[in-house]
Amino acid sequence: MADQRELLALLLEDARQSTADLARQTGRSEAEIEAAIDELEAAGVVHGYQAVVDWANADEERVEAHVELNVELDRETKYDDIAGRIANHPEVETLRLVSGDFDFAAVVVGDSMRDVSGFVADRIAPIPEVTQTVTHFVMDTYKHRGVDFGGDGDDDRLSVSP
Repeated sequence: MADQRELLALLLEDARQSTADLARQTGRSEAEIEAAIDELEAAGVVHGYQAVVDWANADEERVEAHVELNVELDRETKYDDIAGRIANHPEVETLRLVSGDFDFAAVVVGDSMRDVSGFVADRIAPIPEVTQTVTHFVMDTYKHRGVDFGGDGDDDRLSVSP
């Protein structure tokens, strides 16, 4: 529904907007916006509202890694079973079943690289169906969830002249 898509786009841009602002931007009444948001939440379309944080500028240390997971299924085990065991850990911020060279893509967070690598080695890799993990540590973030973290925008690459 086009109205739903418009409302979702506005919420993704800034979920702190008031219902009055959302109503003004969509040409709907505040009551219609409140009802639409309630419906989106009840239907499981909207699961929550979060800030986009640039951890490099925060006082707290935080390490993020993207972990590729390969699994081997048997007749009794489904992807959802494995996902439930992995997603249950608070260190796992995001878990997705993906297509391509691996089965699951996870975002794992911790206080240090040692914490994250230890978590993957001690809690994820020993799961019987997990056959391989590949961990990629995030070194810097330039854009996240549509928000540009790029800084001043200066191009710091060296120019090459013939």
